Amino acid sequence: MKNDAERSQDNCSECGENILFDENRGLLVCEKCGLVDSEKHIDQGPEWRAFDSDQKKKRTRTGAPMTYMIHDKGLSTMIDWKNRDIFGKEISAKIRGQIYRLRKWQSRIRVSDATERNLTFALSELDRMASNLDLQKNLRECSAKIYRDAVEAHLIRGRSIEGVAAASLYAACRMYKIPRTLNEIAEIARVNKKEIGRSYRFISKELELHLNPTKPSDFLTRFVSELELSTECHKLAKKIIKMAELRGLASGRGPTGVCAAAIYAATILAEERRTQRIIAKVSQVTEVTVRNRFQELIENLNLGIQKK
Repeated sequence: MKNDAERSQDNCSECGENILFDENRGLLVCEKCGLVDSEKHIDQGPEWRAFDSDQKKKRTRTGAPMTYMIHDKGLSTMIDWKNRDIFGKEISAKIRGQIYRLRKWQSRIRVSDATERNLTFALSELDRMASNLDLQKNLRECSAKIYRDAVEAHLIRGRSIEGVAAASLYAACRMYKIPRTLNEIAEIARVNKKEIGRSYRFISKELELHLNPTKPSDFLTRFVSELELSTECHKLAKKIIKMAELRGLASGRGPTGVCAAAIYAATILAEERRTQRIIAKVSQVTEVTVRNRFQELIENLNLGIQKK
């Protein structure tokens, strides 16, 4: 396996294969034919080496990267709470009092106006909800960016901070095709489903997010994984969903209900039986919805399943 530092975006002019960076010789070399593309290549990495995490932390000369998840984007100065100087020695009592006052004023200055107080609360709420849903870092950054755009466009006025924060997270999930239902967001948010939906529709329209509707296939992998079904069952369910979409059976219906019905049909065909109750619980729809969508599938598609 080659690490990221060894990879190059260029291709060889002779054979078209990838060109790799040889760290020991400072050359760009084709991995197939051995053509030397460039000599004396400049290493863009640091000039120092570190053999453990402590050494790396001490020798690096930059702070943490910019992030939208902190109200000041992580660019403000931080005064450490430890009363030690750069050499690790204890500072005197006289200077300690001065540092204490500086630390106090620094914490006040970081959150100086109403907008920053709003962002501080909203971004902590976003981080809490994303942690409960186990969402990845880039999706959290996207949701924070959407919320910041809503603040800059003055869309928060007259709406609760929690509602707009939850709507931003829901929009980011839709954007990254890692859909979470409004019910799932509402369970961990401090506002109800109706308010989240209303805030989402408003900010998506005003910010022109242009998000595509969720499809039954977007939920398939997660539901199959939670139900502990086989790869064969997953493929069958995916095929059934595709057939249903071609016949127009998914239009005008909830994507989670169609996905749940397709999974139920696939479990019957693959002989990996799961009850409608279990599938309904995982997909967060009612058993009646699963039953109705399933009846529609076997009536309109030739699945080889007998009607009950």
